[in-house]
Amino acid sequence: MDAYDEDSRGPQGPDGSAGTRLPEEPAQLPPPADAPRPRTGVAALSPGYQIGAALALAVVAVAACVHLLMVFLSLAPANTVTKQHGKAIEEWVYPEFEQNWKLFAPNPLQQNIAVQVRAEVRMRDGGLRTTGWTDLSAQDGAAIDGNLAPSHTQQNELRRAWDFLTATHAADNRPVGLRGSLSEQYMRRIVVMRLYRDDPTRRDGVIQRVQVRARTTNVQPPPWSRERVSDKPAYRLLPWWSVTADEAAGGVR
Repeated sequence: MDAYDEDSRGPQGPDGSAGTRLPEEPAQLPPPADAPRPRTGVAALSPGYQIGAALALAVVAVAACVHLLMVFLSLAPANTVTKQHGKAIEEWVYPEFEQNWKLFAPNPLQQNIAVQVRAEVRMRDGGLRTTGWTDLSAQDGAAIDGNLAPSHTQQNELRRAWDFLTATHAADNRPVGLRGSLSEQYMRRIVVMRLYRDDPTRRDGVIQRVQVRARTTNVQPPPWSRERVSDKPAYRLLPWWSVTADEAAGGVR
């Protein structure tokens, strides 16, 4: 038989000639069943980093447990623990982590309350000047109006601070107990911080004292209602509060 009569159906070589077979690739063998799997997550870290991660997780877990326990004790009925450690529980929870049940028993507000502040400023020439009233609630309202995602601070910080203060003060504006003094300090720091941030006072001098007042106006009933309420605002004026050195230097900004 002629040498050129090879099977034309055989594999072609790189140059197109028939009968030249390419070397076959070796088959891929599966890994042995007892081969160790690659480490992932924390296990892939070096021993030193593993220890650091474990300590960080332990600290977070302990802090979360302590916080949940404190909040639970602040809401629980009076018991031996709350009577013995009540002061520590209040200092932990109030005012940042205060809890209430208004979500389950809502009581819609029927009044508009605007918190306003004025300051006594020591000017650079040594003189004292009393500023006009600044409506902090109006500033929050302007920031919220038209904002699709207003911040929690704009919506609740000032309002909750005023609620906290009025709940811990008598009718003559005197603080009641430890929480009363704490609410004064909380409100004072908020108003001083906002004055330094938004008022020209920060360029003219140093704040020495601040005074807060609330302007309360009844929400008018709908036109179809026969109810009639007064539309005249009522004011609650608090006494002047001296500003501490740290606050006067802008330490709460």
